[in-house]
Amino acid sequence: MEERHILKIADELNIAAKQVGAVALLLTENATVPFIARYRKEATGSLDEVVITNIRDRLEQLAELDKRREAILESLGKQGNLTAELRHKIMVAETMAVLEDIYLPFRPKRRTRAIMAKEKGLEPLARMLFEQGNFDVSREAGKFVNAEKGVDSTETALAGARDIIAEWVSEDQQARAEIRSLYQKRGQFICKVIPGKEEEAIKYKDYYDWTESVALAPSHRVLAMRRGANEKFLLLRVKVDDDHAISILDSLLIKSENDASEQIKLAIRDSYKRLIMPSMETEIRLESKKKADEEAVQVFVENIRQLLLSSPLGEKSILAIDPAFRTGCKVVCLDKQGKLLCDDVIYPLSSEATAKRESSKIIALCRKYNIEAIAIGNGTASRETEAFIRGIGLGNDIQIVMVNESGASVYSASQVAREEFPNHDITVRGAVSIGRRLMDPLTELVKIDPKSIGVGQYQHDVDETLLRRCLGDTVSSCVNAVGVEVNTASKQLLTHVSGVGPKLAESIVAHRDANGPFESRAEVKKVSGLGDKTFEQCAGFLRIHNAKNPLDASAVHPESYSIVSSMARDLDCAVADLIGNSALLEKIKLEDYVTDTVGLPTLMDIKAELSKPGRDPRKQFELFSFAEGINVIGDLEVGMELPGIVTNLTAFGVFVDIGVHQDGLVHISELSDHFVKDPADVVKVHQKVKVRVLEIDVARKRISMSMKKEQTQSKKTARNEKRQPTELGKKHISPGKPTKNNKPFGDTLTAKLTFGS
Repeated sequence: MEERHILKIADELNIAAKQVGAVALLLTENATVPFIARYRKEATGSLDEVVITNIRDRLEQLAELDKRREAILESLGKQGNLTAELRHKIMVAETMAVLEDIYLPFRPKRRTRAIMAKEKGLEPLARMLFEQGNFDVSREAGKFVNAEKGVDSTETALAGARDIIAEWVSEDQQARAEIRSLYQKRGQFICKVIPGKEEEAIKYKDYYDWTESVALAPSHRVLAMRRGANEKFLLLRVKVDDDHAISILDSLLIKSENDASEQIKLAIRDSYKRLIMPSMETEIRLESKKKADEEAVQVFVENIRQLLLSSPLGEKSILAIDPAFRTGCKVVCLDKQGKLLCDDVIYPLSSEATAKRESSKIIALCRKYNIEAIAIGNGTASRETEAFIRGIGLGNDIQIVMVNESGASVYSASQVAREEFPNHDITVRGAVSIGRRLMDPLTELVKIDPKSIGVGQYQHDVDETLLRRCLGDTVSSCVNAVGVEVNTASKQLLTHVSGVGPKLAESIVAHRDANGPFESRAEVKKVSGLGDKTFEQCAGFLRIHNAKNPLDASAVHPESYSIVSSMARDLDCAVADLIGNSALLEKIKLEDYVTDTVGLPTLMDIKAELSKPGRDPRKQFELFSFAEGINVIGDLEVGMELPGIVTNLTAFGVFVDIGVHQDGLVHISELSDHFVKDPADVVKVHQKVKVRVLEIDVARKRISMSMKKEQTQSKKTARNEKRQPTELGKKHISPGKPTKNNKPFGDTLTAKLTFGS
């Protein structure tokens, strides 16, 4: 560990260096973020997963910076260019950009105009000019005319000298820093449609002639413009005021007013346009892409977190239906552990006679398998299938739930699904996934590539490595927060348990299959390849219900079992007597159990866990129903108030399922009567909300909605009178129109690209 890194991170995060050092040390010992956050609070000062992850990532960034620093020092040493001053500059460089600027003049490069000019012997002339002394420029340049070297005139000599100076200017550290700052603060994205592509690029219409500040452009618009450019529909540039940029360079490099300085001015202009401007544009494009990626990934992982932690219905006997019109609805019955009991196909939507016959089939299945809930996928024919099921008259004992089936088709065609159901086709697998997703969303969704779940914002455009890592962190965080029943968990779920991973997850399942269920946490150590260190990392997140030791079903770590035993002994009772017994727990004085390694944070966690052992952090399941009679977009009318479920959060607004097979958009400006900076501050994925329909575009399948309180009738009337039929959806088309949130509209494109990617 580098002490300077620890001090730097502590300063950046405004926490104690001791906390950063403790996290760094634990990370070097291969401790995972969930383990550190949950079971090493005394060492870290109770830092949460977010801060610990930031420390981990920053340590890696600084290590990468040091690695590049060493490579540059080695290169300069081999070149014989490493001076004490240069070494100091390199050692104090705090960013990769500064480091590369320092190294730029010494970087091996291709054959440039400056190199060719130097080969012609023009570097002394360039140095003379760069000093900007008062001399006869033409006469001095004439001394370098040499036909054999290709310098056939005074102007050729001056041109070559200017090429050398232009390269010096482009490699000047201060000059690059000043121009970089200008691009970062005042740069503009200039986006235009490629001539002749207007018809093909209609989905990018908002960006046919678009200008926006680099510093202020939101991630979704940056990614939209970049996608349009990558698809060869748009031309995207990053520009600044060229005259301003050149004036900055002049102020840095022009030292006098004479003939020599005039040559320097010419070289500066050439350097800016030919070398600096393209370099800075590339750099800013990459920098803005990185920033946009980070913002988009953050939106995505937060949505995934909310989806993974959706309320589970729990262990119920489920009848699951994957709806369809032409091919019929695939029906499966699952027991309380999610085991497939039977599958069938029904055709309830073809005719009344068929529907009556299929009703009898559903009733028979419900009776035979003691069905407690019916899960219906929310895809094609979902509302019609829901109406059919509700019309059967199954009574109030059977819950009917619409389930978001995003990603179910991906799962059904995956290797995981083939391994689980080798003798069933993809339609059966998809229906099973829908049913299991109702029982326990987390257990089922971990089997699906998160990018296929459909709750992101340009997740297919962002940096793959960044996305994969952040998703891994998020899934791991959710799995470990809930805990895993080791005797029933799939290997996909076990993979995300702290310290386990894919190989050990397979070994755990194989051991379980060969030897029967684990009877205690300690038995997990018998799994091949699972040593003491791994057990330390994973044990607290594994659950074994009905174990001899009741603590095996809780989040109390085995390393703390002796503490609980001491508590029970001091109260003259058994450990089992403490669990859920508030009267006994209140008698425990935590201060009596503080040691050099165990402090109050851990003891408070233990007491809380004993109060509700193995408690699920997810909210209790709530039944939800869409409005009756509103099944397709054509059933909607402006002004309708409808119940809905939030399906996706983006930087520009929220998508809500209202049961018409097309999610509506609540723009960020319509989320609340007060200013909203981040939609996540107002709603969460899977939250039940009430929305009001503002605009409907049936042709383009676009629905604009609001979550604001109802406006006064006079305002509503004025708004409706002002609206013209041809303007439907305009609020989300005109990118320049201001909103109460002081942000432009024009995010219909983003909405389309987000879900059409």
